[in-house]
Amino acid sequence: MPRPAASPLPLFRVPLPTTRLVSMPTLTAVYGDITRQDVDAVVNAANRRMRGGGGVDGAIHRAGGPAVLADCIERFPHGLATGDAGWTTAGALPATWVIHTVGPNFSAGERDRSLLESCYRRSLEVADELGVRSIAFPLISAGIYSWPLDDAIGAAVDVLRGTETGVGDIRIVAFSPSTFERVASRLGHSGR
Repeated sequence: MPRPAASPLPLFRVPLPTTRLVSMPTLTAVYGDITRQDVDAVVNAANRRMRGGGGVDGAIHRAGGPAVLADCIERFPHGLATGDAGWTTAGALPATWVIHTVGPNFSAGERDRSLLESCYRRSLEVADELGVRSIAFPLISAGIYSWPLDDAIGAAVDVLRGTETGVGDIRIVAFSPSTFERVASRLGHSGR
């Protein structure tokens, strides 16, 4: 049987686009300690210097141990800009990564809500780069940076519900029962 003649047309190899599974994540209110969440990544409400501090930042650095600070110093020698995010090891935390983000300081006059929203958006982008499937957020800027609580909750829920991500399990962790109730109410469920 004769062989077919070679095609006069050149063959081109076209790479197929890579796909990423994006679905609607589960967004849950959780009452508890963010440092004890069994998730792939916890989000730290950091300060610009990235050297630890008070509130959530201090709690994450204490629970994670010296490895978190050492990684911050190595990865962020000049700190991190407001609204941006980056990752480090989680040290002794049950998570694999800490995603650090710097929220706007409302009490110091930083009142641009888009910076607060950027913290959540950038944190999800970093999470997607890492392949994170579960993540726990604090209410960024709602503590010592004094962002009005209801608006901080609104910014978190709006961005976390409205951003495409590969993360399937997103938790907003509230440290006080009253804050938990407000987050759960905004989400329209009883949380967990």
